[in-house]
Amino acid sequence: MEERSSRVFFLVAALCVLLFLHQCDATEYDHKYAAGDTVMLWVNKVGPYNNPQETYNYYSLPFCKPGDGALNHKWGGLGEVLEGNELIDSELEIKFKIPTEKKTICSFELSQGKADLFKEAVASTYWFEFFIDDLPLWGFVGEYHPEKSDEDSRHIIHTHKQFLIKYNKDQIIQVNLTQGNLVPIKDGKQLEFTYAVEWVETNTTFARRFDAYLDYPFFEHQIHWFSIFNSFMMVIFLTGLVSMILMRTLRNDYAKYAREEDDLETLERDVSEESGWKLVHGDVFRVPSNLVLLSALVGTGAQLSLLILLIIVVAIIGMLYIGRGAIVTTFIVCYALTSFISGYVGGAFYSRNDGKHWIKSMLLTATLFPFTCFGIGFALNTVAIFYHSLAAIPFGTMVVVLVIWAFVSFPLVLLGTVVGRNWSGVPNNPCRVKTIPRPIPEKKWYLTPWVVALLGGLLPFGSIFIEMYFVFTSFWNYKVYYVYGFMLLVFLILAIVTVCVTIVGTYFLLNAENYHWQWTSFISAASTGAYVFLYSIYYYFMKTKMTGFFQTCFYFGYTLMFCIGLGILCGAVGYLGSSVFVRRIYRNIKCD
Repeated sequence: MEERSSRVFFLVAALCVLLFLHQCDATEYDHKYAAGDTVMLWVNKVGPYNNPQETYNYYSLPFCKPGDGALNHKWGGLGEVLEGNELIDSELEIKFKIPTEKKTICSFELSQGKADLFKEAVASTYWFEFFIDDLPLWGFVGEYHPEKSDEDSRHIIHTHKQFLIKYNKDQIIQVNLTQGNLVPIKDGKQLEFTYAVEWVETNTTFARRFDAYLDYPFFEHQIHWFSIFNSFMMVIFLTGLVSMILMRTLRNDYAKYAREEDDLETLERDVSEESGWKLVHGDVFRVPSNLVLLSALVGTGAQLSLLILLIIVVAIIGMLYIGRGAIVTTFIVCYALTSFISGYVGGAFYSRNDGKHWIKSMLLTATLFPFTCFGIGFALNTVAIFYHSLAAIPFGTMVVVLVIWAFVSFPLVLLGTVVGRNWSGVPNNPCRVKTIPRPIPEKKWYLTPWVVALLGGLLPFGSIFIEMYFVFTSFWNYKVYYVYGFMLLVFLILAIVTVCVTIVGTYFLLNAENYHWQWTSFISAASTGAYVFLYSIYYYFMKTKMTGFFQTCFYFGYTLMFCIGLGILCGAVGYLGSSVFVRRIYRNIKCD
């Protein structure tokens, strides 16, 4: 079984990498220009700086539109659309290596309506995003000075844009934007928007042009290295603790069971003193409640584990942070291709527990996580449509995602379920399950399943706490996350810590003669997601300046999707680790 699973893993990994590389070749531009060639300036979006997801079309503000009023869009890939990008040709005349002196874009008189729009944007600290040769530029619409007594002087707009473009031979390496010519915003004011372009040669290579966007002092700070070292020491401590305590205890138990020449009196005394995990050998492999749901969760978690590992590896190899929407596109494609894993693991687990309704299990496995995300996404999309935001997902894009699920993901789940039932679906429990369930004795409160489950996520959360700060800051505060090597180490540490903690919790529970370990081990590990969500609440109020219903919905909606996925992933890892542990310890005792 393990050999077959390894082959499936490497096959799916190879398909994901090949598909990603093919996508890169299919959409990559030449990025080479001759002197005098036209260089496109694409305007993208505008919105409040403190609310990253609350973005709108650049021309929702009364900026100068292209000469004929027609908007020429640059439609990107699936991930770019899902990230809320809408690139429009500004039609500004920019020629490669040819400087442009101050040139007028347009001029007009501010009406009361246009002035109010600009005032609201400036007061809300609106920022905008441009692209030149796939390199982003950012700037603020204007400046707000609430301390000034003159109301007309409080709202000031930038009307001049100075582009500094650095090049190396025939390729653009770096773009910078500076703004000037501040003009008060008031009704009847004449505005003249201008721009200028300056070209400067540089020795920086094309391969290093994105280095300017990477915040090395932030991501490679000593605290980041220290957190990795701290988590690594936690792994060593936990694995050593589990090995020393459990193996020593189990060795004594095995030695007691291995004695074959004890007299009757000694045997009776040993039996009368027996307690703990050995007494529940006739119930420990009893079919858990809600088997269909547990099999779907375990299968989905196994798929998410492989998925995250694949994305991190591809991100390390392919530098996904360079392309707009590359991470999202890779996630969707790899999720669809790895759906075979969820069907295989879930189907095998359900069949080994003598499940009779495998179609129901397969349907739940195929729909559980995608439809949960679809439900949350539909609610967020409704909010975005109401606000006329670019964050609203177009109907055509939703259809594409549903088609990928229906014609790629769902059939692979079905195939995986069938293969799992036939290859690994035969029950192979070391001990026979007794007909009558054994009563569970009363134990102290800290040995109850819910306490074990709630405490089980603390150490895994502690191992990823610092990395969550960097991930959250990257996603919500305009920083480019590029340290995927750190993420790979943290992911592996999280998996090891989760397995160790769940094994310890399972052992304590079985020693308390409570054989309901399946759901307890899953929830114990899955509670890590709940602790991350609690941390996100703290992060929202203490580390961000987000305001408004729109951004609050998107922050907690996206975070909820992330935490649900993380919880399912950790839960599956914890359950599978505990399952191996339980089968191992009961394989070496006499199960009569």
